[in-house]
Amino acid sequence: MSAGLPLAPTDADRQRGLWLGLLGVAVFALTLPMTRLATGTTEAPQLSPWFVTWARAALAGMLSLLFLLATRARRPAPSEVRPLLLALAGNVIGFPLLLGWALRHVTASHAAVFTALLPLATAAVAAWLMHQRARWSFWLFAVLGSTLVVAYALIRAAQAGQGLGLEPADALLVGAVLAASLGYVGGAQATATLGAERVISWVCVLALPVTVPASVLTWPTHTVSLPAWLALAYVGVFSMWAGFFAWFRGLALGGALRVSQLQLVQPFISIVAAVPLLGEALDAMTVLFALAVVATVFLGRRTTLRTPTTIPLSTHKGSP
Repeated sequence: MSAGLPLAPTDADRQRGLWLGLLGVAVFALTLPMTRLATGTTEAPQLSPWFVTWARAALAGMLSLLFLLATRARRPAPSEVRPLLLALAGNVIGFPLLLGWALRHVTASHAAVFTALLPLATAAVAAWLMHQRARWSFWLFAVLGSTLVVAYALIRAAQAGQGLGLEPADALLVGAVLAASLGYVGGAQATATLGAERVISWVCVLALPVTVPASVLTWPTHTVSLPAWLALAYVGVFSMWAGFFAWFRGLALGGALRVSQLQLVQPFISIVAAVPLLGEALDAMTVLFALAVVATVFLGRRTTLRTPTTIPLSTHKGSP
């Protein structure tokens, strides 16, 4: 890709960014039930969360290497390395590892309520790192949504006989959300000049020196069911790689603060998908809290941005 002067996205670009973001959300929504299917539960463990973390990234890295070679992709520029490393730390290691351990102890439906915080967390990181701003009402709804999630976790802990203390798994889920949001914004920053497909591919390739040997060292020594292996294949091919083609480009075209709010539909897809995939029942309290959290994100998204800034795109932004 030859260098070019940065151009601001057009209205058509922003609309396209919203649709690409929605496609990415649909792909990522299955990550929760698929990860739980891959790791199993404490009572019936399958693949260890460590192995799922390394193996899914190693699989995506192998596919990425083939893609970069086939497309003769250029190497990242020095200015692109920092956001790539941020995406690596957040999306390759932090999110899947923390999520995998959490899903050993809680249901995918429970975790889906916490992932409803992703739009708010990503918007906050975008405001911090990319200097995108929203009105005070946006952040008011963000705080309200966060409060609802904490309330849900406290009620669940009380039901489990743990008093008002949060479960350790809830802390892992909060950490997973923060890691993912940092990785998302880092990837969106690099997408402006490198392109979405090359961003996630370089991220996965840069991680190969760690993920391949770590996968070998954590390879399961016990019998693992076929559904667990298939679930690992999904999170490796789609959650870790192909889904980011749409997601990073959507964040770059439509604006990370705006497009991140599309994740408000992700908990619904995750909860519904967990029914046929994992046999989980639709718990009324979980659904009600998910609806309430999504409502706060939706209302926050309707507030007008102070400055509709998006990260600049290369004149060759349409190239893969």
